[in-house]
Amino acid sequence: MKKFLLVVQTLLLLAAASNVQAQKSYDLKKFPKGCQPEEIGIRLTERYLQTPHSHWGDINSKYKVTLVTYPDVCAWLGALWFTAGTGNDSLYTRLVERFEPLFTTQKNLQPNLFPKDHNVVDFYVFGAVPLEIYKRNHDPKYLELGMKYADGQWELPANPQHYKQLSEAKKYADDDYSWQTRLWVDDMFMITDLQAQAYLVTGDKKYIDRAAREMALYLDRIQRPNGLFYHHTGTPYFWGRGDGWMAVGMAEMLRMLPKDNPYLPRIRAAYMQMMETLLRYQAYDGMWRQIIDNPNSWKETSSTAMFTYAMILGVKNGWLDRKIYGTAARKAWLTLLSYLDEKDNLRNVCEGTGAKNSFDWYQNRRRLTGDLHGQAAMLWCAYALSCDVKPYKLTPKR
Repeated sequence: MKKFLLVVQTLLLLAAASNVQAQKSYDLKKFPKGCQPEEIGIRLTERYLQTPHSHWGDINSKYKVTLVTYPDVCAWLGALWFTAGTGNDSLYTRLVERFEPLFTTQKNLQPNLFPKDHNVVDFYVFGAVPLEIYKRNHDPKYLELGMKYADGQWELPANPQHYKQLSEAKKYADDDYSWQTRLWVDDMFMITDLQAQAYLVTGDKKYIDRAAREMALYLDRIQRPNGLFYHHTGTPYFWGRGDGWMAVGMAEMLRMLPKDNPYLPRIRAAYMQMMETLLRYQAYDGMWRQIIDNPNSWKETSSTAMFTYAMILGVKNGWLDRKIYGTAARKAWLTLLSYLDEKDNLRNVCEGTGAKNSFDWYQNRRRLTGDLHGQAAMLWCAYALSCDVKPYKLTPKR
């Protein structure tokens, strides 16, 4: 009898141990020492505050910085989200103080409202930072600056003769899309995040409706049957960070869209399909590759962090199975930490990349260290793992 009880007890202990082990594999709350998201987020925020404004994300570039570009914006947003969410007021204050000179001595670094090239969409997302800051300080100058970019994204300037893509811009504007539409997958963070931020601070549903309709257009035009995305209509490659922008953009939209928005089911279905396919292409160690579906392509960190962020949001909001996707996200986070150097710079970040119909073009891009494309995505992950990332709430009016 005693032997029987001992066997039963042993079996129960083994079962309990197995459950604990299984729980650890998808636990997004408890991490090993040195891997805690809040600790990492503080270090990454400090690193960002120590980093001068970059040249398109490359902190080691020899080129002069002439404006604040979108990789800086995304890192800034991530740091603001993280510090606000964790209640780190001292770090948050320093992030706001970093912005103040952009109203005065560094005003020349504000992006031009109407640059000549087709990357104009990358300039306007700058407005998301003052709008994010406005949520807490309610300073009207932040609201005014941010809304200038948000409204400008839909208002074709009166005299745009020097703009290279003028005829295309007019066509989209006439159809009530952003005149900055270009059907590059990157746009689905640059356009939608700014418009969604405008919605959160004003409560005006036209902004979130614009963002959702714009996203639906991109889903119809560049999402492939497997759920992934070409960089744009002429480049048949699933470039990692390109798809990362869409993964993050859709996850963010799902947190913001009112339940009665007609595009919500379309965006949710596209997000779910993408997440399912990404799961199949995740490497054994948790990483994703520069070209997602090519096993010979190198492991790239900014895309991995972006996909991880999108999955964390999905797990925490109940859109994704917590065991399956929690395991994927946890594994990716822990492996990504091994790519941080002694200065908290992330290695193996693909340099800023235009689109090209060439496998070698993507495969041979430089692998940078500390580039803000990667730093930003890691901050997003630290924020999502450390904080409540349930649906956004509108900024209360004063």
